[in-house]
Amino acid sequence: MKRSVLVIGECLVDIVNNSDGSVSEHPGGSPANVAVALARLGTPVELATAYADDRLGALLDQHLADSGVALAVDPHVLDHTSSAVATIGPTGSASYVFDIAGALPHPTPAEPPLLVHTGSLGAVMEPGAATVAATLAELAGASTVSYDVNARPAATGVSPELVAQVETLVALSDVVKASDEDLETFFPDASPEASAERLLSLGAGAVVVTWGGRGATCHTRAGSVETPSVKVDVADTIGAGDSFCAAMLDGLRRADLLGAERREALRALPLDAWRDIIARANRAAAITVSRPGANPPTEAELDAVAT
Repeated sequence: MKRSVLVIGECLVDIVNNSDGSVSEHPGGSPANVAVALARLGTPVELATAYADDRLGALLDQHLADSGVALAVDPHVLDHTSSAVATIGPTGSASYVFDIAGALPHPTPAEPPLLVHTGSLGAVMEPGAATVAATLAELAGASTVSYDVNARPAATGVSPELVAQVETLVALSDVVKASDEDLETFFPDASPEASAERLLSLGAGAVVVTWGGRGATCHTRAGSVETPSVKVDVADTIGAGDSFCAAMLDGLRRADLLGAERREALRALPLDAWRDIIARANRAAAITVSRPGANPPTEAELDAVAT
């Protein structure tokens, strides 16, 4: 049996105020989006998350089941399901107001996963953050660790203590993904490039910075490499970064670079190989922004736009 990926973090419903005045509901939450995107790309994945046994929770149950995401724990432990009210601007970008509920159950995988991934709110908001930190500490000796910074200042604020939490997670990680806006949120006095180098110096093996319509840049100790974005008509940007992150991690799995036994090979990966992995991730993000909500591509859809 293939070793799976473990994703730990929040699962919520995006309640979207569309630019045409309509309202729609889409399953979401950054870690859950990454889990769904990984499963659709063919990576075996388990999700440790929490929500309620209510109407929105039923929407999440169906979404995860339909996408092939296994549940690492029983998620039905909260009194209501978390949500994010998203307002779509004229360019398709989204702004959020969050209602985040409760703690995360502690996962106990039968065997160490190839990768443990976390990010966004669940990684830094208590009481869930304590579970995330304990899980990473337990599994880092056997698993690759990835972290998506995914700043949400509307929910968390920005404080020196929060920045310290982010930096602690970065130091534990083999791969860190952040947008230029994430880095500007936490390190406003530095350029995104300088901030990426700072995160590398903390111990990350690679720091991948996404630039929206500009593409993405991978920073490693060997230097940096940039890949352009794919031009598409944008429906909205919800879940684009999560699809990018998942396709990047799936690419590393396909290259046999996950698992603690492959840590040194991952950290020594040449920049040309990173360019190919990031280019595929850009294509995944482009498919996602071309349709409403966090709706990542399947393996077949991504293969169909391969160049």
